[in-house]
Parts: sequence; C-alpha cells; structure tokens
Amino acid sequence: MTDTEHSSAQALDERVPGTRIAASRGQAWKDLLVQVYEREPHQECLLIPAVPEPLIVWVLSGAAVVEERELGGPWQTHRVSEGDFFLTNAQDPYELRWTADDSAPFEVMHLHLGLPLLKRAIAEIFGDGCDVELRDVSGERDAVLSALLDPLRVELLSAHGPSAMFVQGLAQSLAVHLVRRYGAIVTGRRRARGGLPAFKLRRVIERMESQLDRDFNLGRLAREVGLSEFHFGRAFKQSTGYAPSRYFIRLRMERARLLLRETSRSVIEIGLEVGYTSASHFAQIFRRETGVAPSDYRGDS
Repeated sequence: MTDTEHSSAQALDERVPGTRIAASRGQAWKDLLVQVYEREPHQECLLIPAVPEPLIVWVLSGAAVVEERELGGPWQTHRVSEGDFFLTNAQDPYELRWTADDSAPFEVMHLHLGLPLLKRAIAEIFGDGCDVELRDVSGERDAVLSALLDPLRVELLSAHGPSAMFVQGLAQSLAVHLVRRYGAIVTGRRRARGGLPAFKLRRVIERMESQLDRDFNLGRLAREVGLSEFHFGRAFKQSTGYAPSRYFIRLRMERARLLLRETSRSVIEIGLEVGYTSASHFAQIFRRETGVAPSDYRGDS
C-alpha cells in the first residue's frame, strides 16, 4: 500500500462509529494497516464499499450479533465473540449492522492487507500468472490466524517503537497463511473487479463529507481522481452500488441522523448543516430516505 492508500483505508474505517484506540503508522507497517477500535454497542445499517484490498476484522473482546447482506438481499446473521474473525474480499458493496452484548466492550482489530504483499504470496504458492482470490469468511475461528494477529496487536499497542523486521515477518506469514487456507484458483471467466481503488474512493468520500452543506458537483469530484464525469460515475457506482449523487444524499442523511440523535439542535439548523435551505425540503428527503419525519426519528413529542 502507498501512504495515500494507508490514509484512505484508515479514513474508510473511521466512518464506522466508535473509538479508535490505536492505528499503525510509519514504514514499519508498509503494506499493512492495523487499527484497534471500541465499537458502539448498536450500529444501524452501514454501507461498506467494495475495494480491492482484503480486510480482516478480528474480535478482541465482547460478543455481538452481526448481520451482513448484499445490497437489497436477505440478512445473514452471525453470533461472534472473542477470537472470531471476518475476511472480506468483496467485489460488490454490502451492508452491515450489529448489536453487542452488555457484558464487555465490543473491541475489534481491523487489518488491511496490501495488494503487493498478497500478490507475492500468490506467486510463491500458486506460481506467476495464476488468477487467485480469497474466499469471504464470516464469524469463524482460525488458531493460526489468531497466533499471527495477536503479536501484531501487541506490537501496535506497545510503548516501544515497532520493529520493521518483526512486523514485516508477521505480515508475510499472514499473507502466506491467507493464500494457503482461503485462496483458490479462479476457474472460468471471472467478472472483472471494477470500481475505484481504495485511495481514490476514500478521497472522493472525504471530499463529499467535507461539503455536505454545498450543492452536489459531479465535475469537481471527477477531477479529484482525474477521471471524466462518465467514467467516474460508472466506477463509483461499481464500488458503492450508488450513483455519486445518490451516495451524496445518503451521506447527508447519515449526518442528519447523527445530529438528531446526539444533539438538541433544531430540525431547521440540522437541515441547513446538510445543505437544505428549506425545512420542508429537508423533511421530505429525510422521510423518503428513512421512512419517518426528522421529528419522529428524534422522538419529539
């Protein structure tokens, strides 16, 4: 991963509500991004864009019911606890939600594995030129994986500076284990993995999030990643399942829901913050996207 890809993957994770406890920094973590979070006990439906880099989510403490689904598909439910993990290498965006127990904080470690590291492991195990992909895993256990992830967690949280040799050795071992256990040669014609690379997708989403109070501008976003409006719109939809303008509205409504839940600001003020100068227009869009009026969502009498 490049530094830009590191920052983009980190920013993507930060969209998921919770407290970030630690995050990897510096050259010792080349081709690897590791972050530890304490998540909120309840998370409503959250859109996870499709990006090329594999993602491991490892449960450090607590227990939760986690549900995931393809866009518009049925929910798949998993009961997870300490030691369980998810491996995601999705070609399509998907939705996620969870409810954690009260017994302990729901802490997870996220690990993004850089494509250069994964490609080297594939070449060593399957040979150059082989078309290999990792299968998705949801709520399973893997003793070898845990044995590789735990020292990375310790290194991340340690007071001393990380050892590049130690971290890179673990990262290479992790890549080899993932390819050996969860990799398979793709037979037949595989649908091309389209969409925006993670760092470009995150750059666009960050720009959207910083300008929720402004009018949507497709040209400005396309220029951000050096694409024509047509090619940008198509690639963005492949990654997120939404046209850029629809995704922008979704981000506005996410911000509005957060402000309605966590502040006492008026509906009019919140509407202005997310770009609606008319309270009635804001209420109309909010109802269309969530099914309820802003005042009902907040629970105003």
